[in-house]
Amino acid sequence: MRHQKAGRQFSRNTSHRRAMLRTLTANLIAHERIETTDAKAKELRRVAEKVITKARRLGPIAYTPADKLSNADQARRQAAMQQVGKFLRRFATIDKGEEYQKIDLIEKVFVELAERYADRAGGYTRIIKVGNRRGDNAPISIIELVEANAPAAEAKSDEPAAEAKSED
Repeated sequence: MRHQKAGRQFSRNTSHRRAMLRTLTANLIAHERIETTDAKAKELRRVAEKVITKARRLGPIAYTPADKLSNADQARRQAAMQQVGKFLRRFATIDKGEEYQKIDLIEKVFVELAERYADRAGGYTRIIKVGNRRGDNAPISIIELVEANAPAAEAKSDEPAAEAKSED
């Protein structure tokens, strides 16, 4: 019986499964959108949202510069960063056309994502079912962080409204 044993096993042992979820989480945070199987996406959602929530619960302490924080607040942020750092690797490299960019994942979680989701209670990811993989017919999904380009989307939505006003 599997009472009180939540989560999928993926026919892997514990260390392999944990390593897979760590890598998927790091890639999701780095790229903000990845394609994987449905089952992996559903498990990844559980893990990734816990990582983001750890940073978001600090509130403004997570993204305030260190020189403006008290010693107690700096210690709280450092402790939370260490907890996230035990699970998530520190750096990732993303492809930007012809060049590669090295980004600090923990810094991105605590500065960018904590600020982006400051007033969101949860549900930081979205799973979109794409179809089946050609080789083995496995169901494939895209998992992405919601509000990934919120400022850009707002700017684009404002432009047509401004053009409509100028024509009248």
